[in-house]
Amino acid sequence: MREFIYFSGKARTSGNFSDNLMEAGRMDIACHVLINTFFLSHQLRNNVKLHMVFYGMPDPPKHLELFPSKKLREEDSKMDISKKDVAGLIKKMLYKYKPGMKNEVSPGYWIEKKSLFAVIDELKSEGKVVYVLDEKGEDIRDIKISEDCVFLLGDHDGLPAKELKRLKKICVPVSIGNKTYFASQVVSIVNNELDRRGI
Repeated sequence: MREFIYFSGKARTSGNFSDNLMEAGRMDIACHVLINTFFLSHQLRNNVKLHMVFYGMPDPPKHLELFPSKKLREEDSKMDISKKDVAGLIKKMLYKYKPGMKNEVSPGYWIEKKSLFAVIDELKSEGKVVYVLDEKGEDIRDIKISEDCVFLLGDHDGLPAKELKRLKKICVPVSIGNKTYFASQVVSIVNNELDRRGI
C-alpha cells in the first residue's frame, strides 16, 4: 500500500476555522492534496493512506491519518469530493481531537498530537521506505520504489530548510522533474508513477 505525508507549517490545528480556507493556514491546499490523493474519475482509490501533519496555531502539532476505503468497506458509504465537504471532514477531525490519545473519529479517520518526525519514525519502524520530495533528489523515474512506500511533501512553502536537511538523511530524496508543481499536482504525478509500475 502507498502512503503520503503532507506537511503544513501553517494549517490550523483546531476546527474553528472559517470558510475562507486560504486564511486558515492555506487549508485549501490541504483539501486539494486530499482530493488528489484518493480520487480517480468516478472511483476512490482503495490502496492509499494519507497522513496530514499540521504545525499551525493554536495547538500544534496535529497528525490526521486518513484511510477512507476502510470506512467504505465497513459502512458501504461514499466520500464526497467537493472542497467544501473535504474541509468539513478536516474540521470535524480537528474538533474530535482528544488529548493523550489517538482518536478514531470514524472508521478510517484518526487524529492525535504527533510531530512529523514521530510519524516518520513510526512508519519506518513498520518497514516502510519514506521518500522525501526534493528538487535536488534523484529522478523518480530512475529509482526503485518499494512496495511499502511513503512519499513526504510540503505545502506552498515547502518543507522547512532545517527539517529538510535532517529529512534527507533519514529518507530517500526524490524529484519529479525540474518544474515546480502545486502540492496536489505532485501527489497526482506520484500516484501516476506508482499506477504505471503497478505498486
